[in-house]
Amino acid sequence: MNTIYINSKRILLAVILSIITINSFGQSKDKKPNIVLIMADDIGFSDIGAYGAEIQTPNIDRLANGGLRFTTFYNMAKCAATRSSLLTGLYSGGNGAVHLASLAKTAGYSTIMSGKEHFNTWIPDYCKAENAFDRSLHFTSTTEYFVPPSGEFSHPFYEGSKKLNPKEIEHEISPLYKTDFMTDYALKWLDETCSKKDTPFFLYLPYHAAHYPLQARPEDIKKYRGKYKKGWDKVREERYEKMQKLGVISKDYKLSPPENNLNKHRGPFVTDYSNYSPWSSLSEAKKDSLDLEMSVYAAMIDRMDQNIGRVLKKLEKEGKLENTIVLFLSDNGACPFYSNLIKDVEPGPANSYWSLRTSWANVGNTPFRQFKQSGYEGGGRTSFIAYWPNKIKPNTITDQPGHVVDIAPTFLDLMNIQYPATIKGFKTIPLQGSSLVPIFNGKERKEPDYFISGVKDFRMFRAGDFKIVQRNGGKWELYNIKKDPTELVNLANANPAKVTELANKYMAVYGGKEKSGKGGKNGKAEKDE
Repeated sequence: MNTIYINSKRILLAVILSIITINSFGQSKDKKPNIVLIMADDIGFSDIGAYGAEIQTPNIDRLANGGLRFTTFYNMAKCAATRSSLLTGLYSGGNGAVHLASLAKTAGYSTIMSGKEHFNTWIPDYCKAENAFDRSLHFTSTTEYFVPPSGEFSHPFYEGSKKLNPKEIEHEISPLYKTDFMTDYALKWLDETCSKKDTPFFLYLPYHAAHYPLQARPEDIKKYRGKYKKGWDKVREERYEKMQKLGVISKDYKLSPPENNLNKHRGPFVTDYSNYSPWSSLSEAKKDSLDLEMSVYAAMIDRMDQNIGRVLKKLEKEGKLENTIVLFLSDNGACPFYSNLIKDVEPGPANSYWSLRTSWANVGNTPFRQFKQSGYEGGGRTSFIAYWPNKIKPNTITDQPGHVVDIAPTFLDLMNIQYPATIKGFKTIPLQGSSLVPIFNGKERKEPDYFISGVKDFRMFRAGDFKIVQRNGGKWELYNIKKDPTELVNLANANPAKVTELANKYMAVYGGKEKSGKGGKNGKAEKDE
């Protein structure tokens, strides 16, 4: 009798513990997490509040304060290159590359994409959005935020494989604005997915903000107008001080001096845009114009943050946020390239087409040197946030380095699946990164043997504490990135043996691949903006 009573108590206790476990996390231990991957475009290391900006990003900051911030996270320093590596886990590949959405489908996930695609030519056709995702709204390369006066976007939008006329694009707020309607589609498809109670989802939201053209809703611009009249020198200093207080850079980081755009391959070179000028040397009228330019840029980031808030609110309403990991990153540093197609209309409205100039982009990349495309830290080192309730310790910061090629192996860990041996009849290409989950768990992971970033003639290769960087196809420069994170002291002449060592390693793992551009036979070359 006593034995029966004791066993009954044990059974009852087990049931209670099981219920507590399920209620505490909103799931059983074996339930796969939903994954939301959000990517900004051309937003520098310091361009969000949680990394030092004065720009209002309360929703991204919520993710940062409730999750983990990386201080050293690399991308490929350019739009198409980063997207190609992010979604395949490869620095370079071709047939045999496996898309993140394919991994998710293998694990039983519903897959959704809404945003910019834009791949390098080596990406196979089967990795394109219409073939990889269950639901997708996508466009390639640069396109406007508002419908331009011509009535057509520079690059059209597609729902799956169907080309959309701008008049066919569904939107909740008029006039139609890209950042908003991209989120509208994502939320609509989340509605469908959330109704499937036992089906996890993977949502990929590659926003285009704040890539040029600088266009924003008037009410968002108004929030910032006048705040940048203090000038880029002062704003950069203020961000630098705030970043140290936040802990995203240490007191050892020296603020790099303002620079001109050193990229000789990306013209036209307009002195007013490409070169630095002290703010005090400018006229009041010029300062007002430049204040507007930066205000529009800030407004675009603000609007993106508002839409990220809509996604978080939706996940909360559906009871999904507790079992969702949210990842936020940027595809490269801020962009200084002159692309002003309409010179007589100031930035902001649908009939304008401006780009951010070098000195404002330099603010975005505080405290680092240089910009998008570059192998210097300002090109390929940007913010990365991981948020996962009850799993990732809130308000933590790590200086362990990571890279976008680490996302694919991270997915394998999160989804508890194996990397496939074949894909579409091709032998799969081995992944080139390693999982970030140990870092998410507050542990030290074995640092990868190397990291690669930058584009051809502006490549960087980092192994351990040292990295080599090329500028305009010239000689390798050498930096001790641990002691000199803002790359102020070139050690190439003092340590030529280390330069040779790293250059040989780079050639062994990557050299020549960028020249071939091998990929799917139907890969289309897009202007890589």
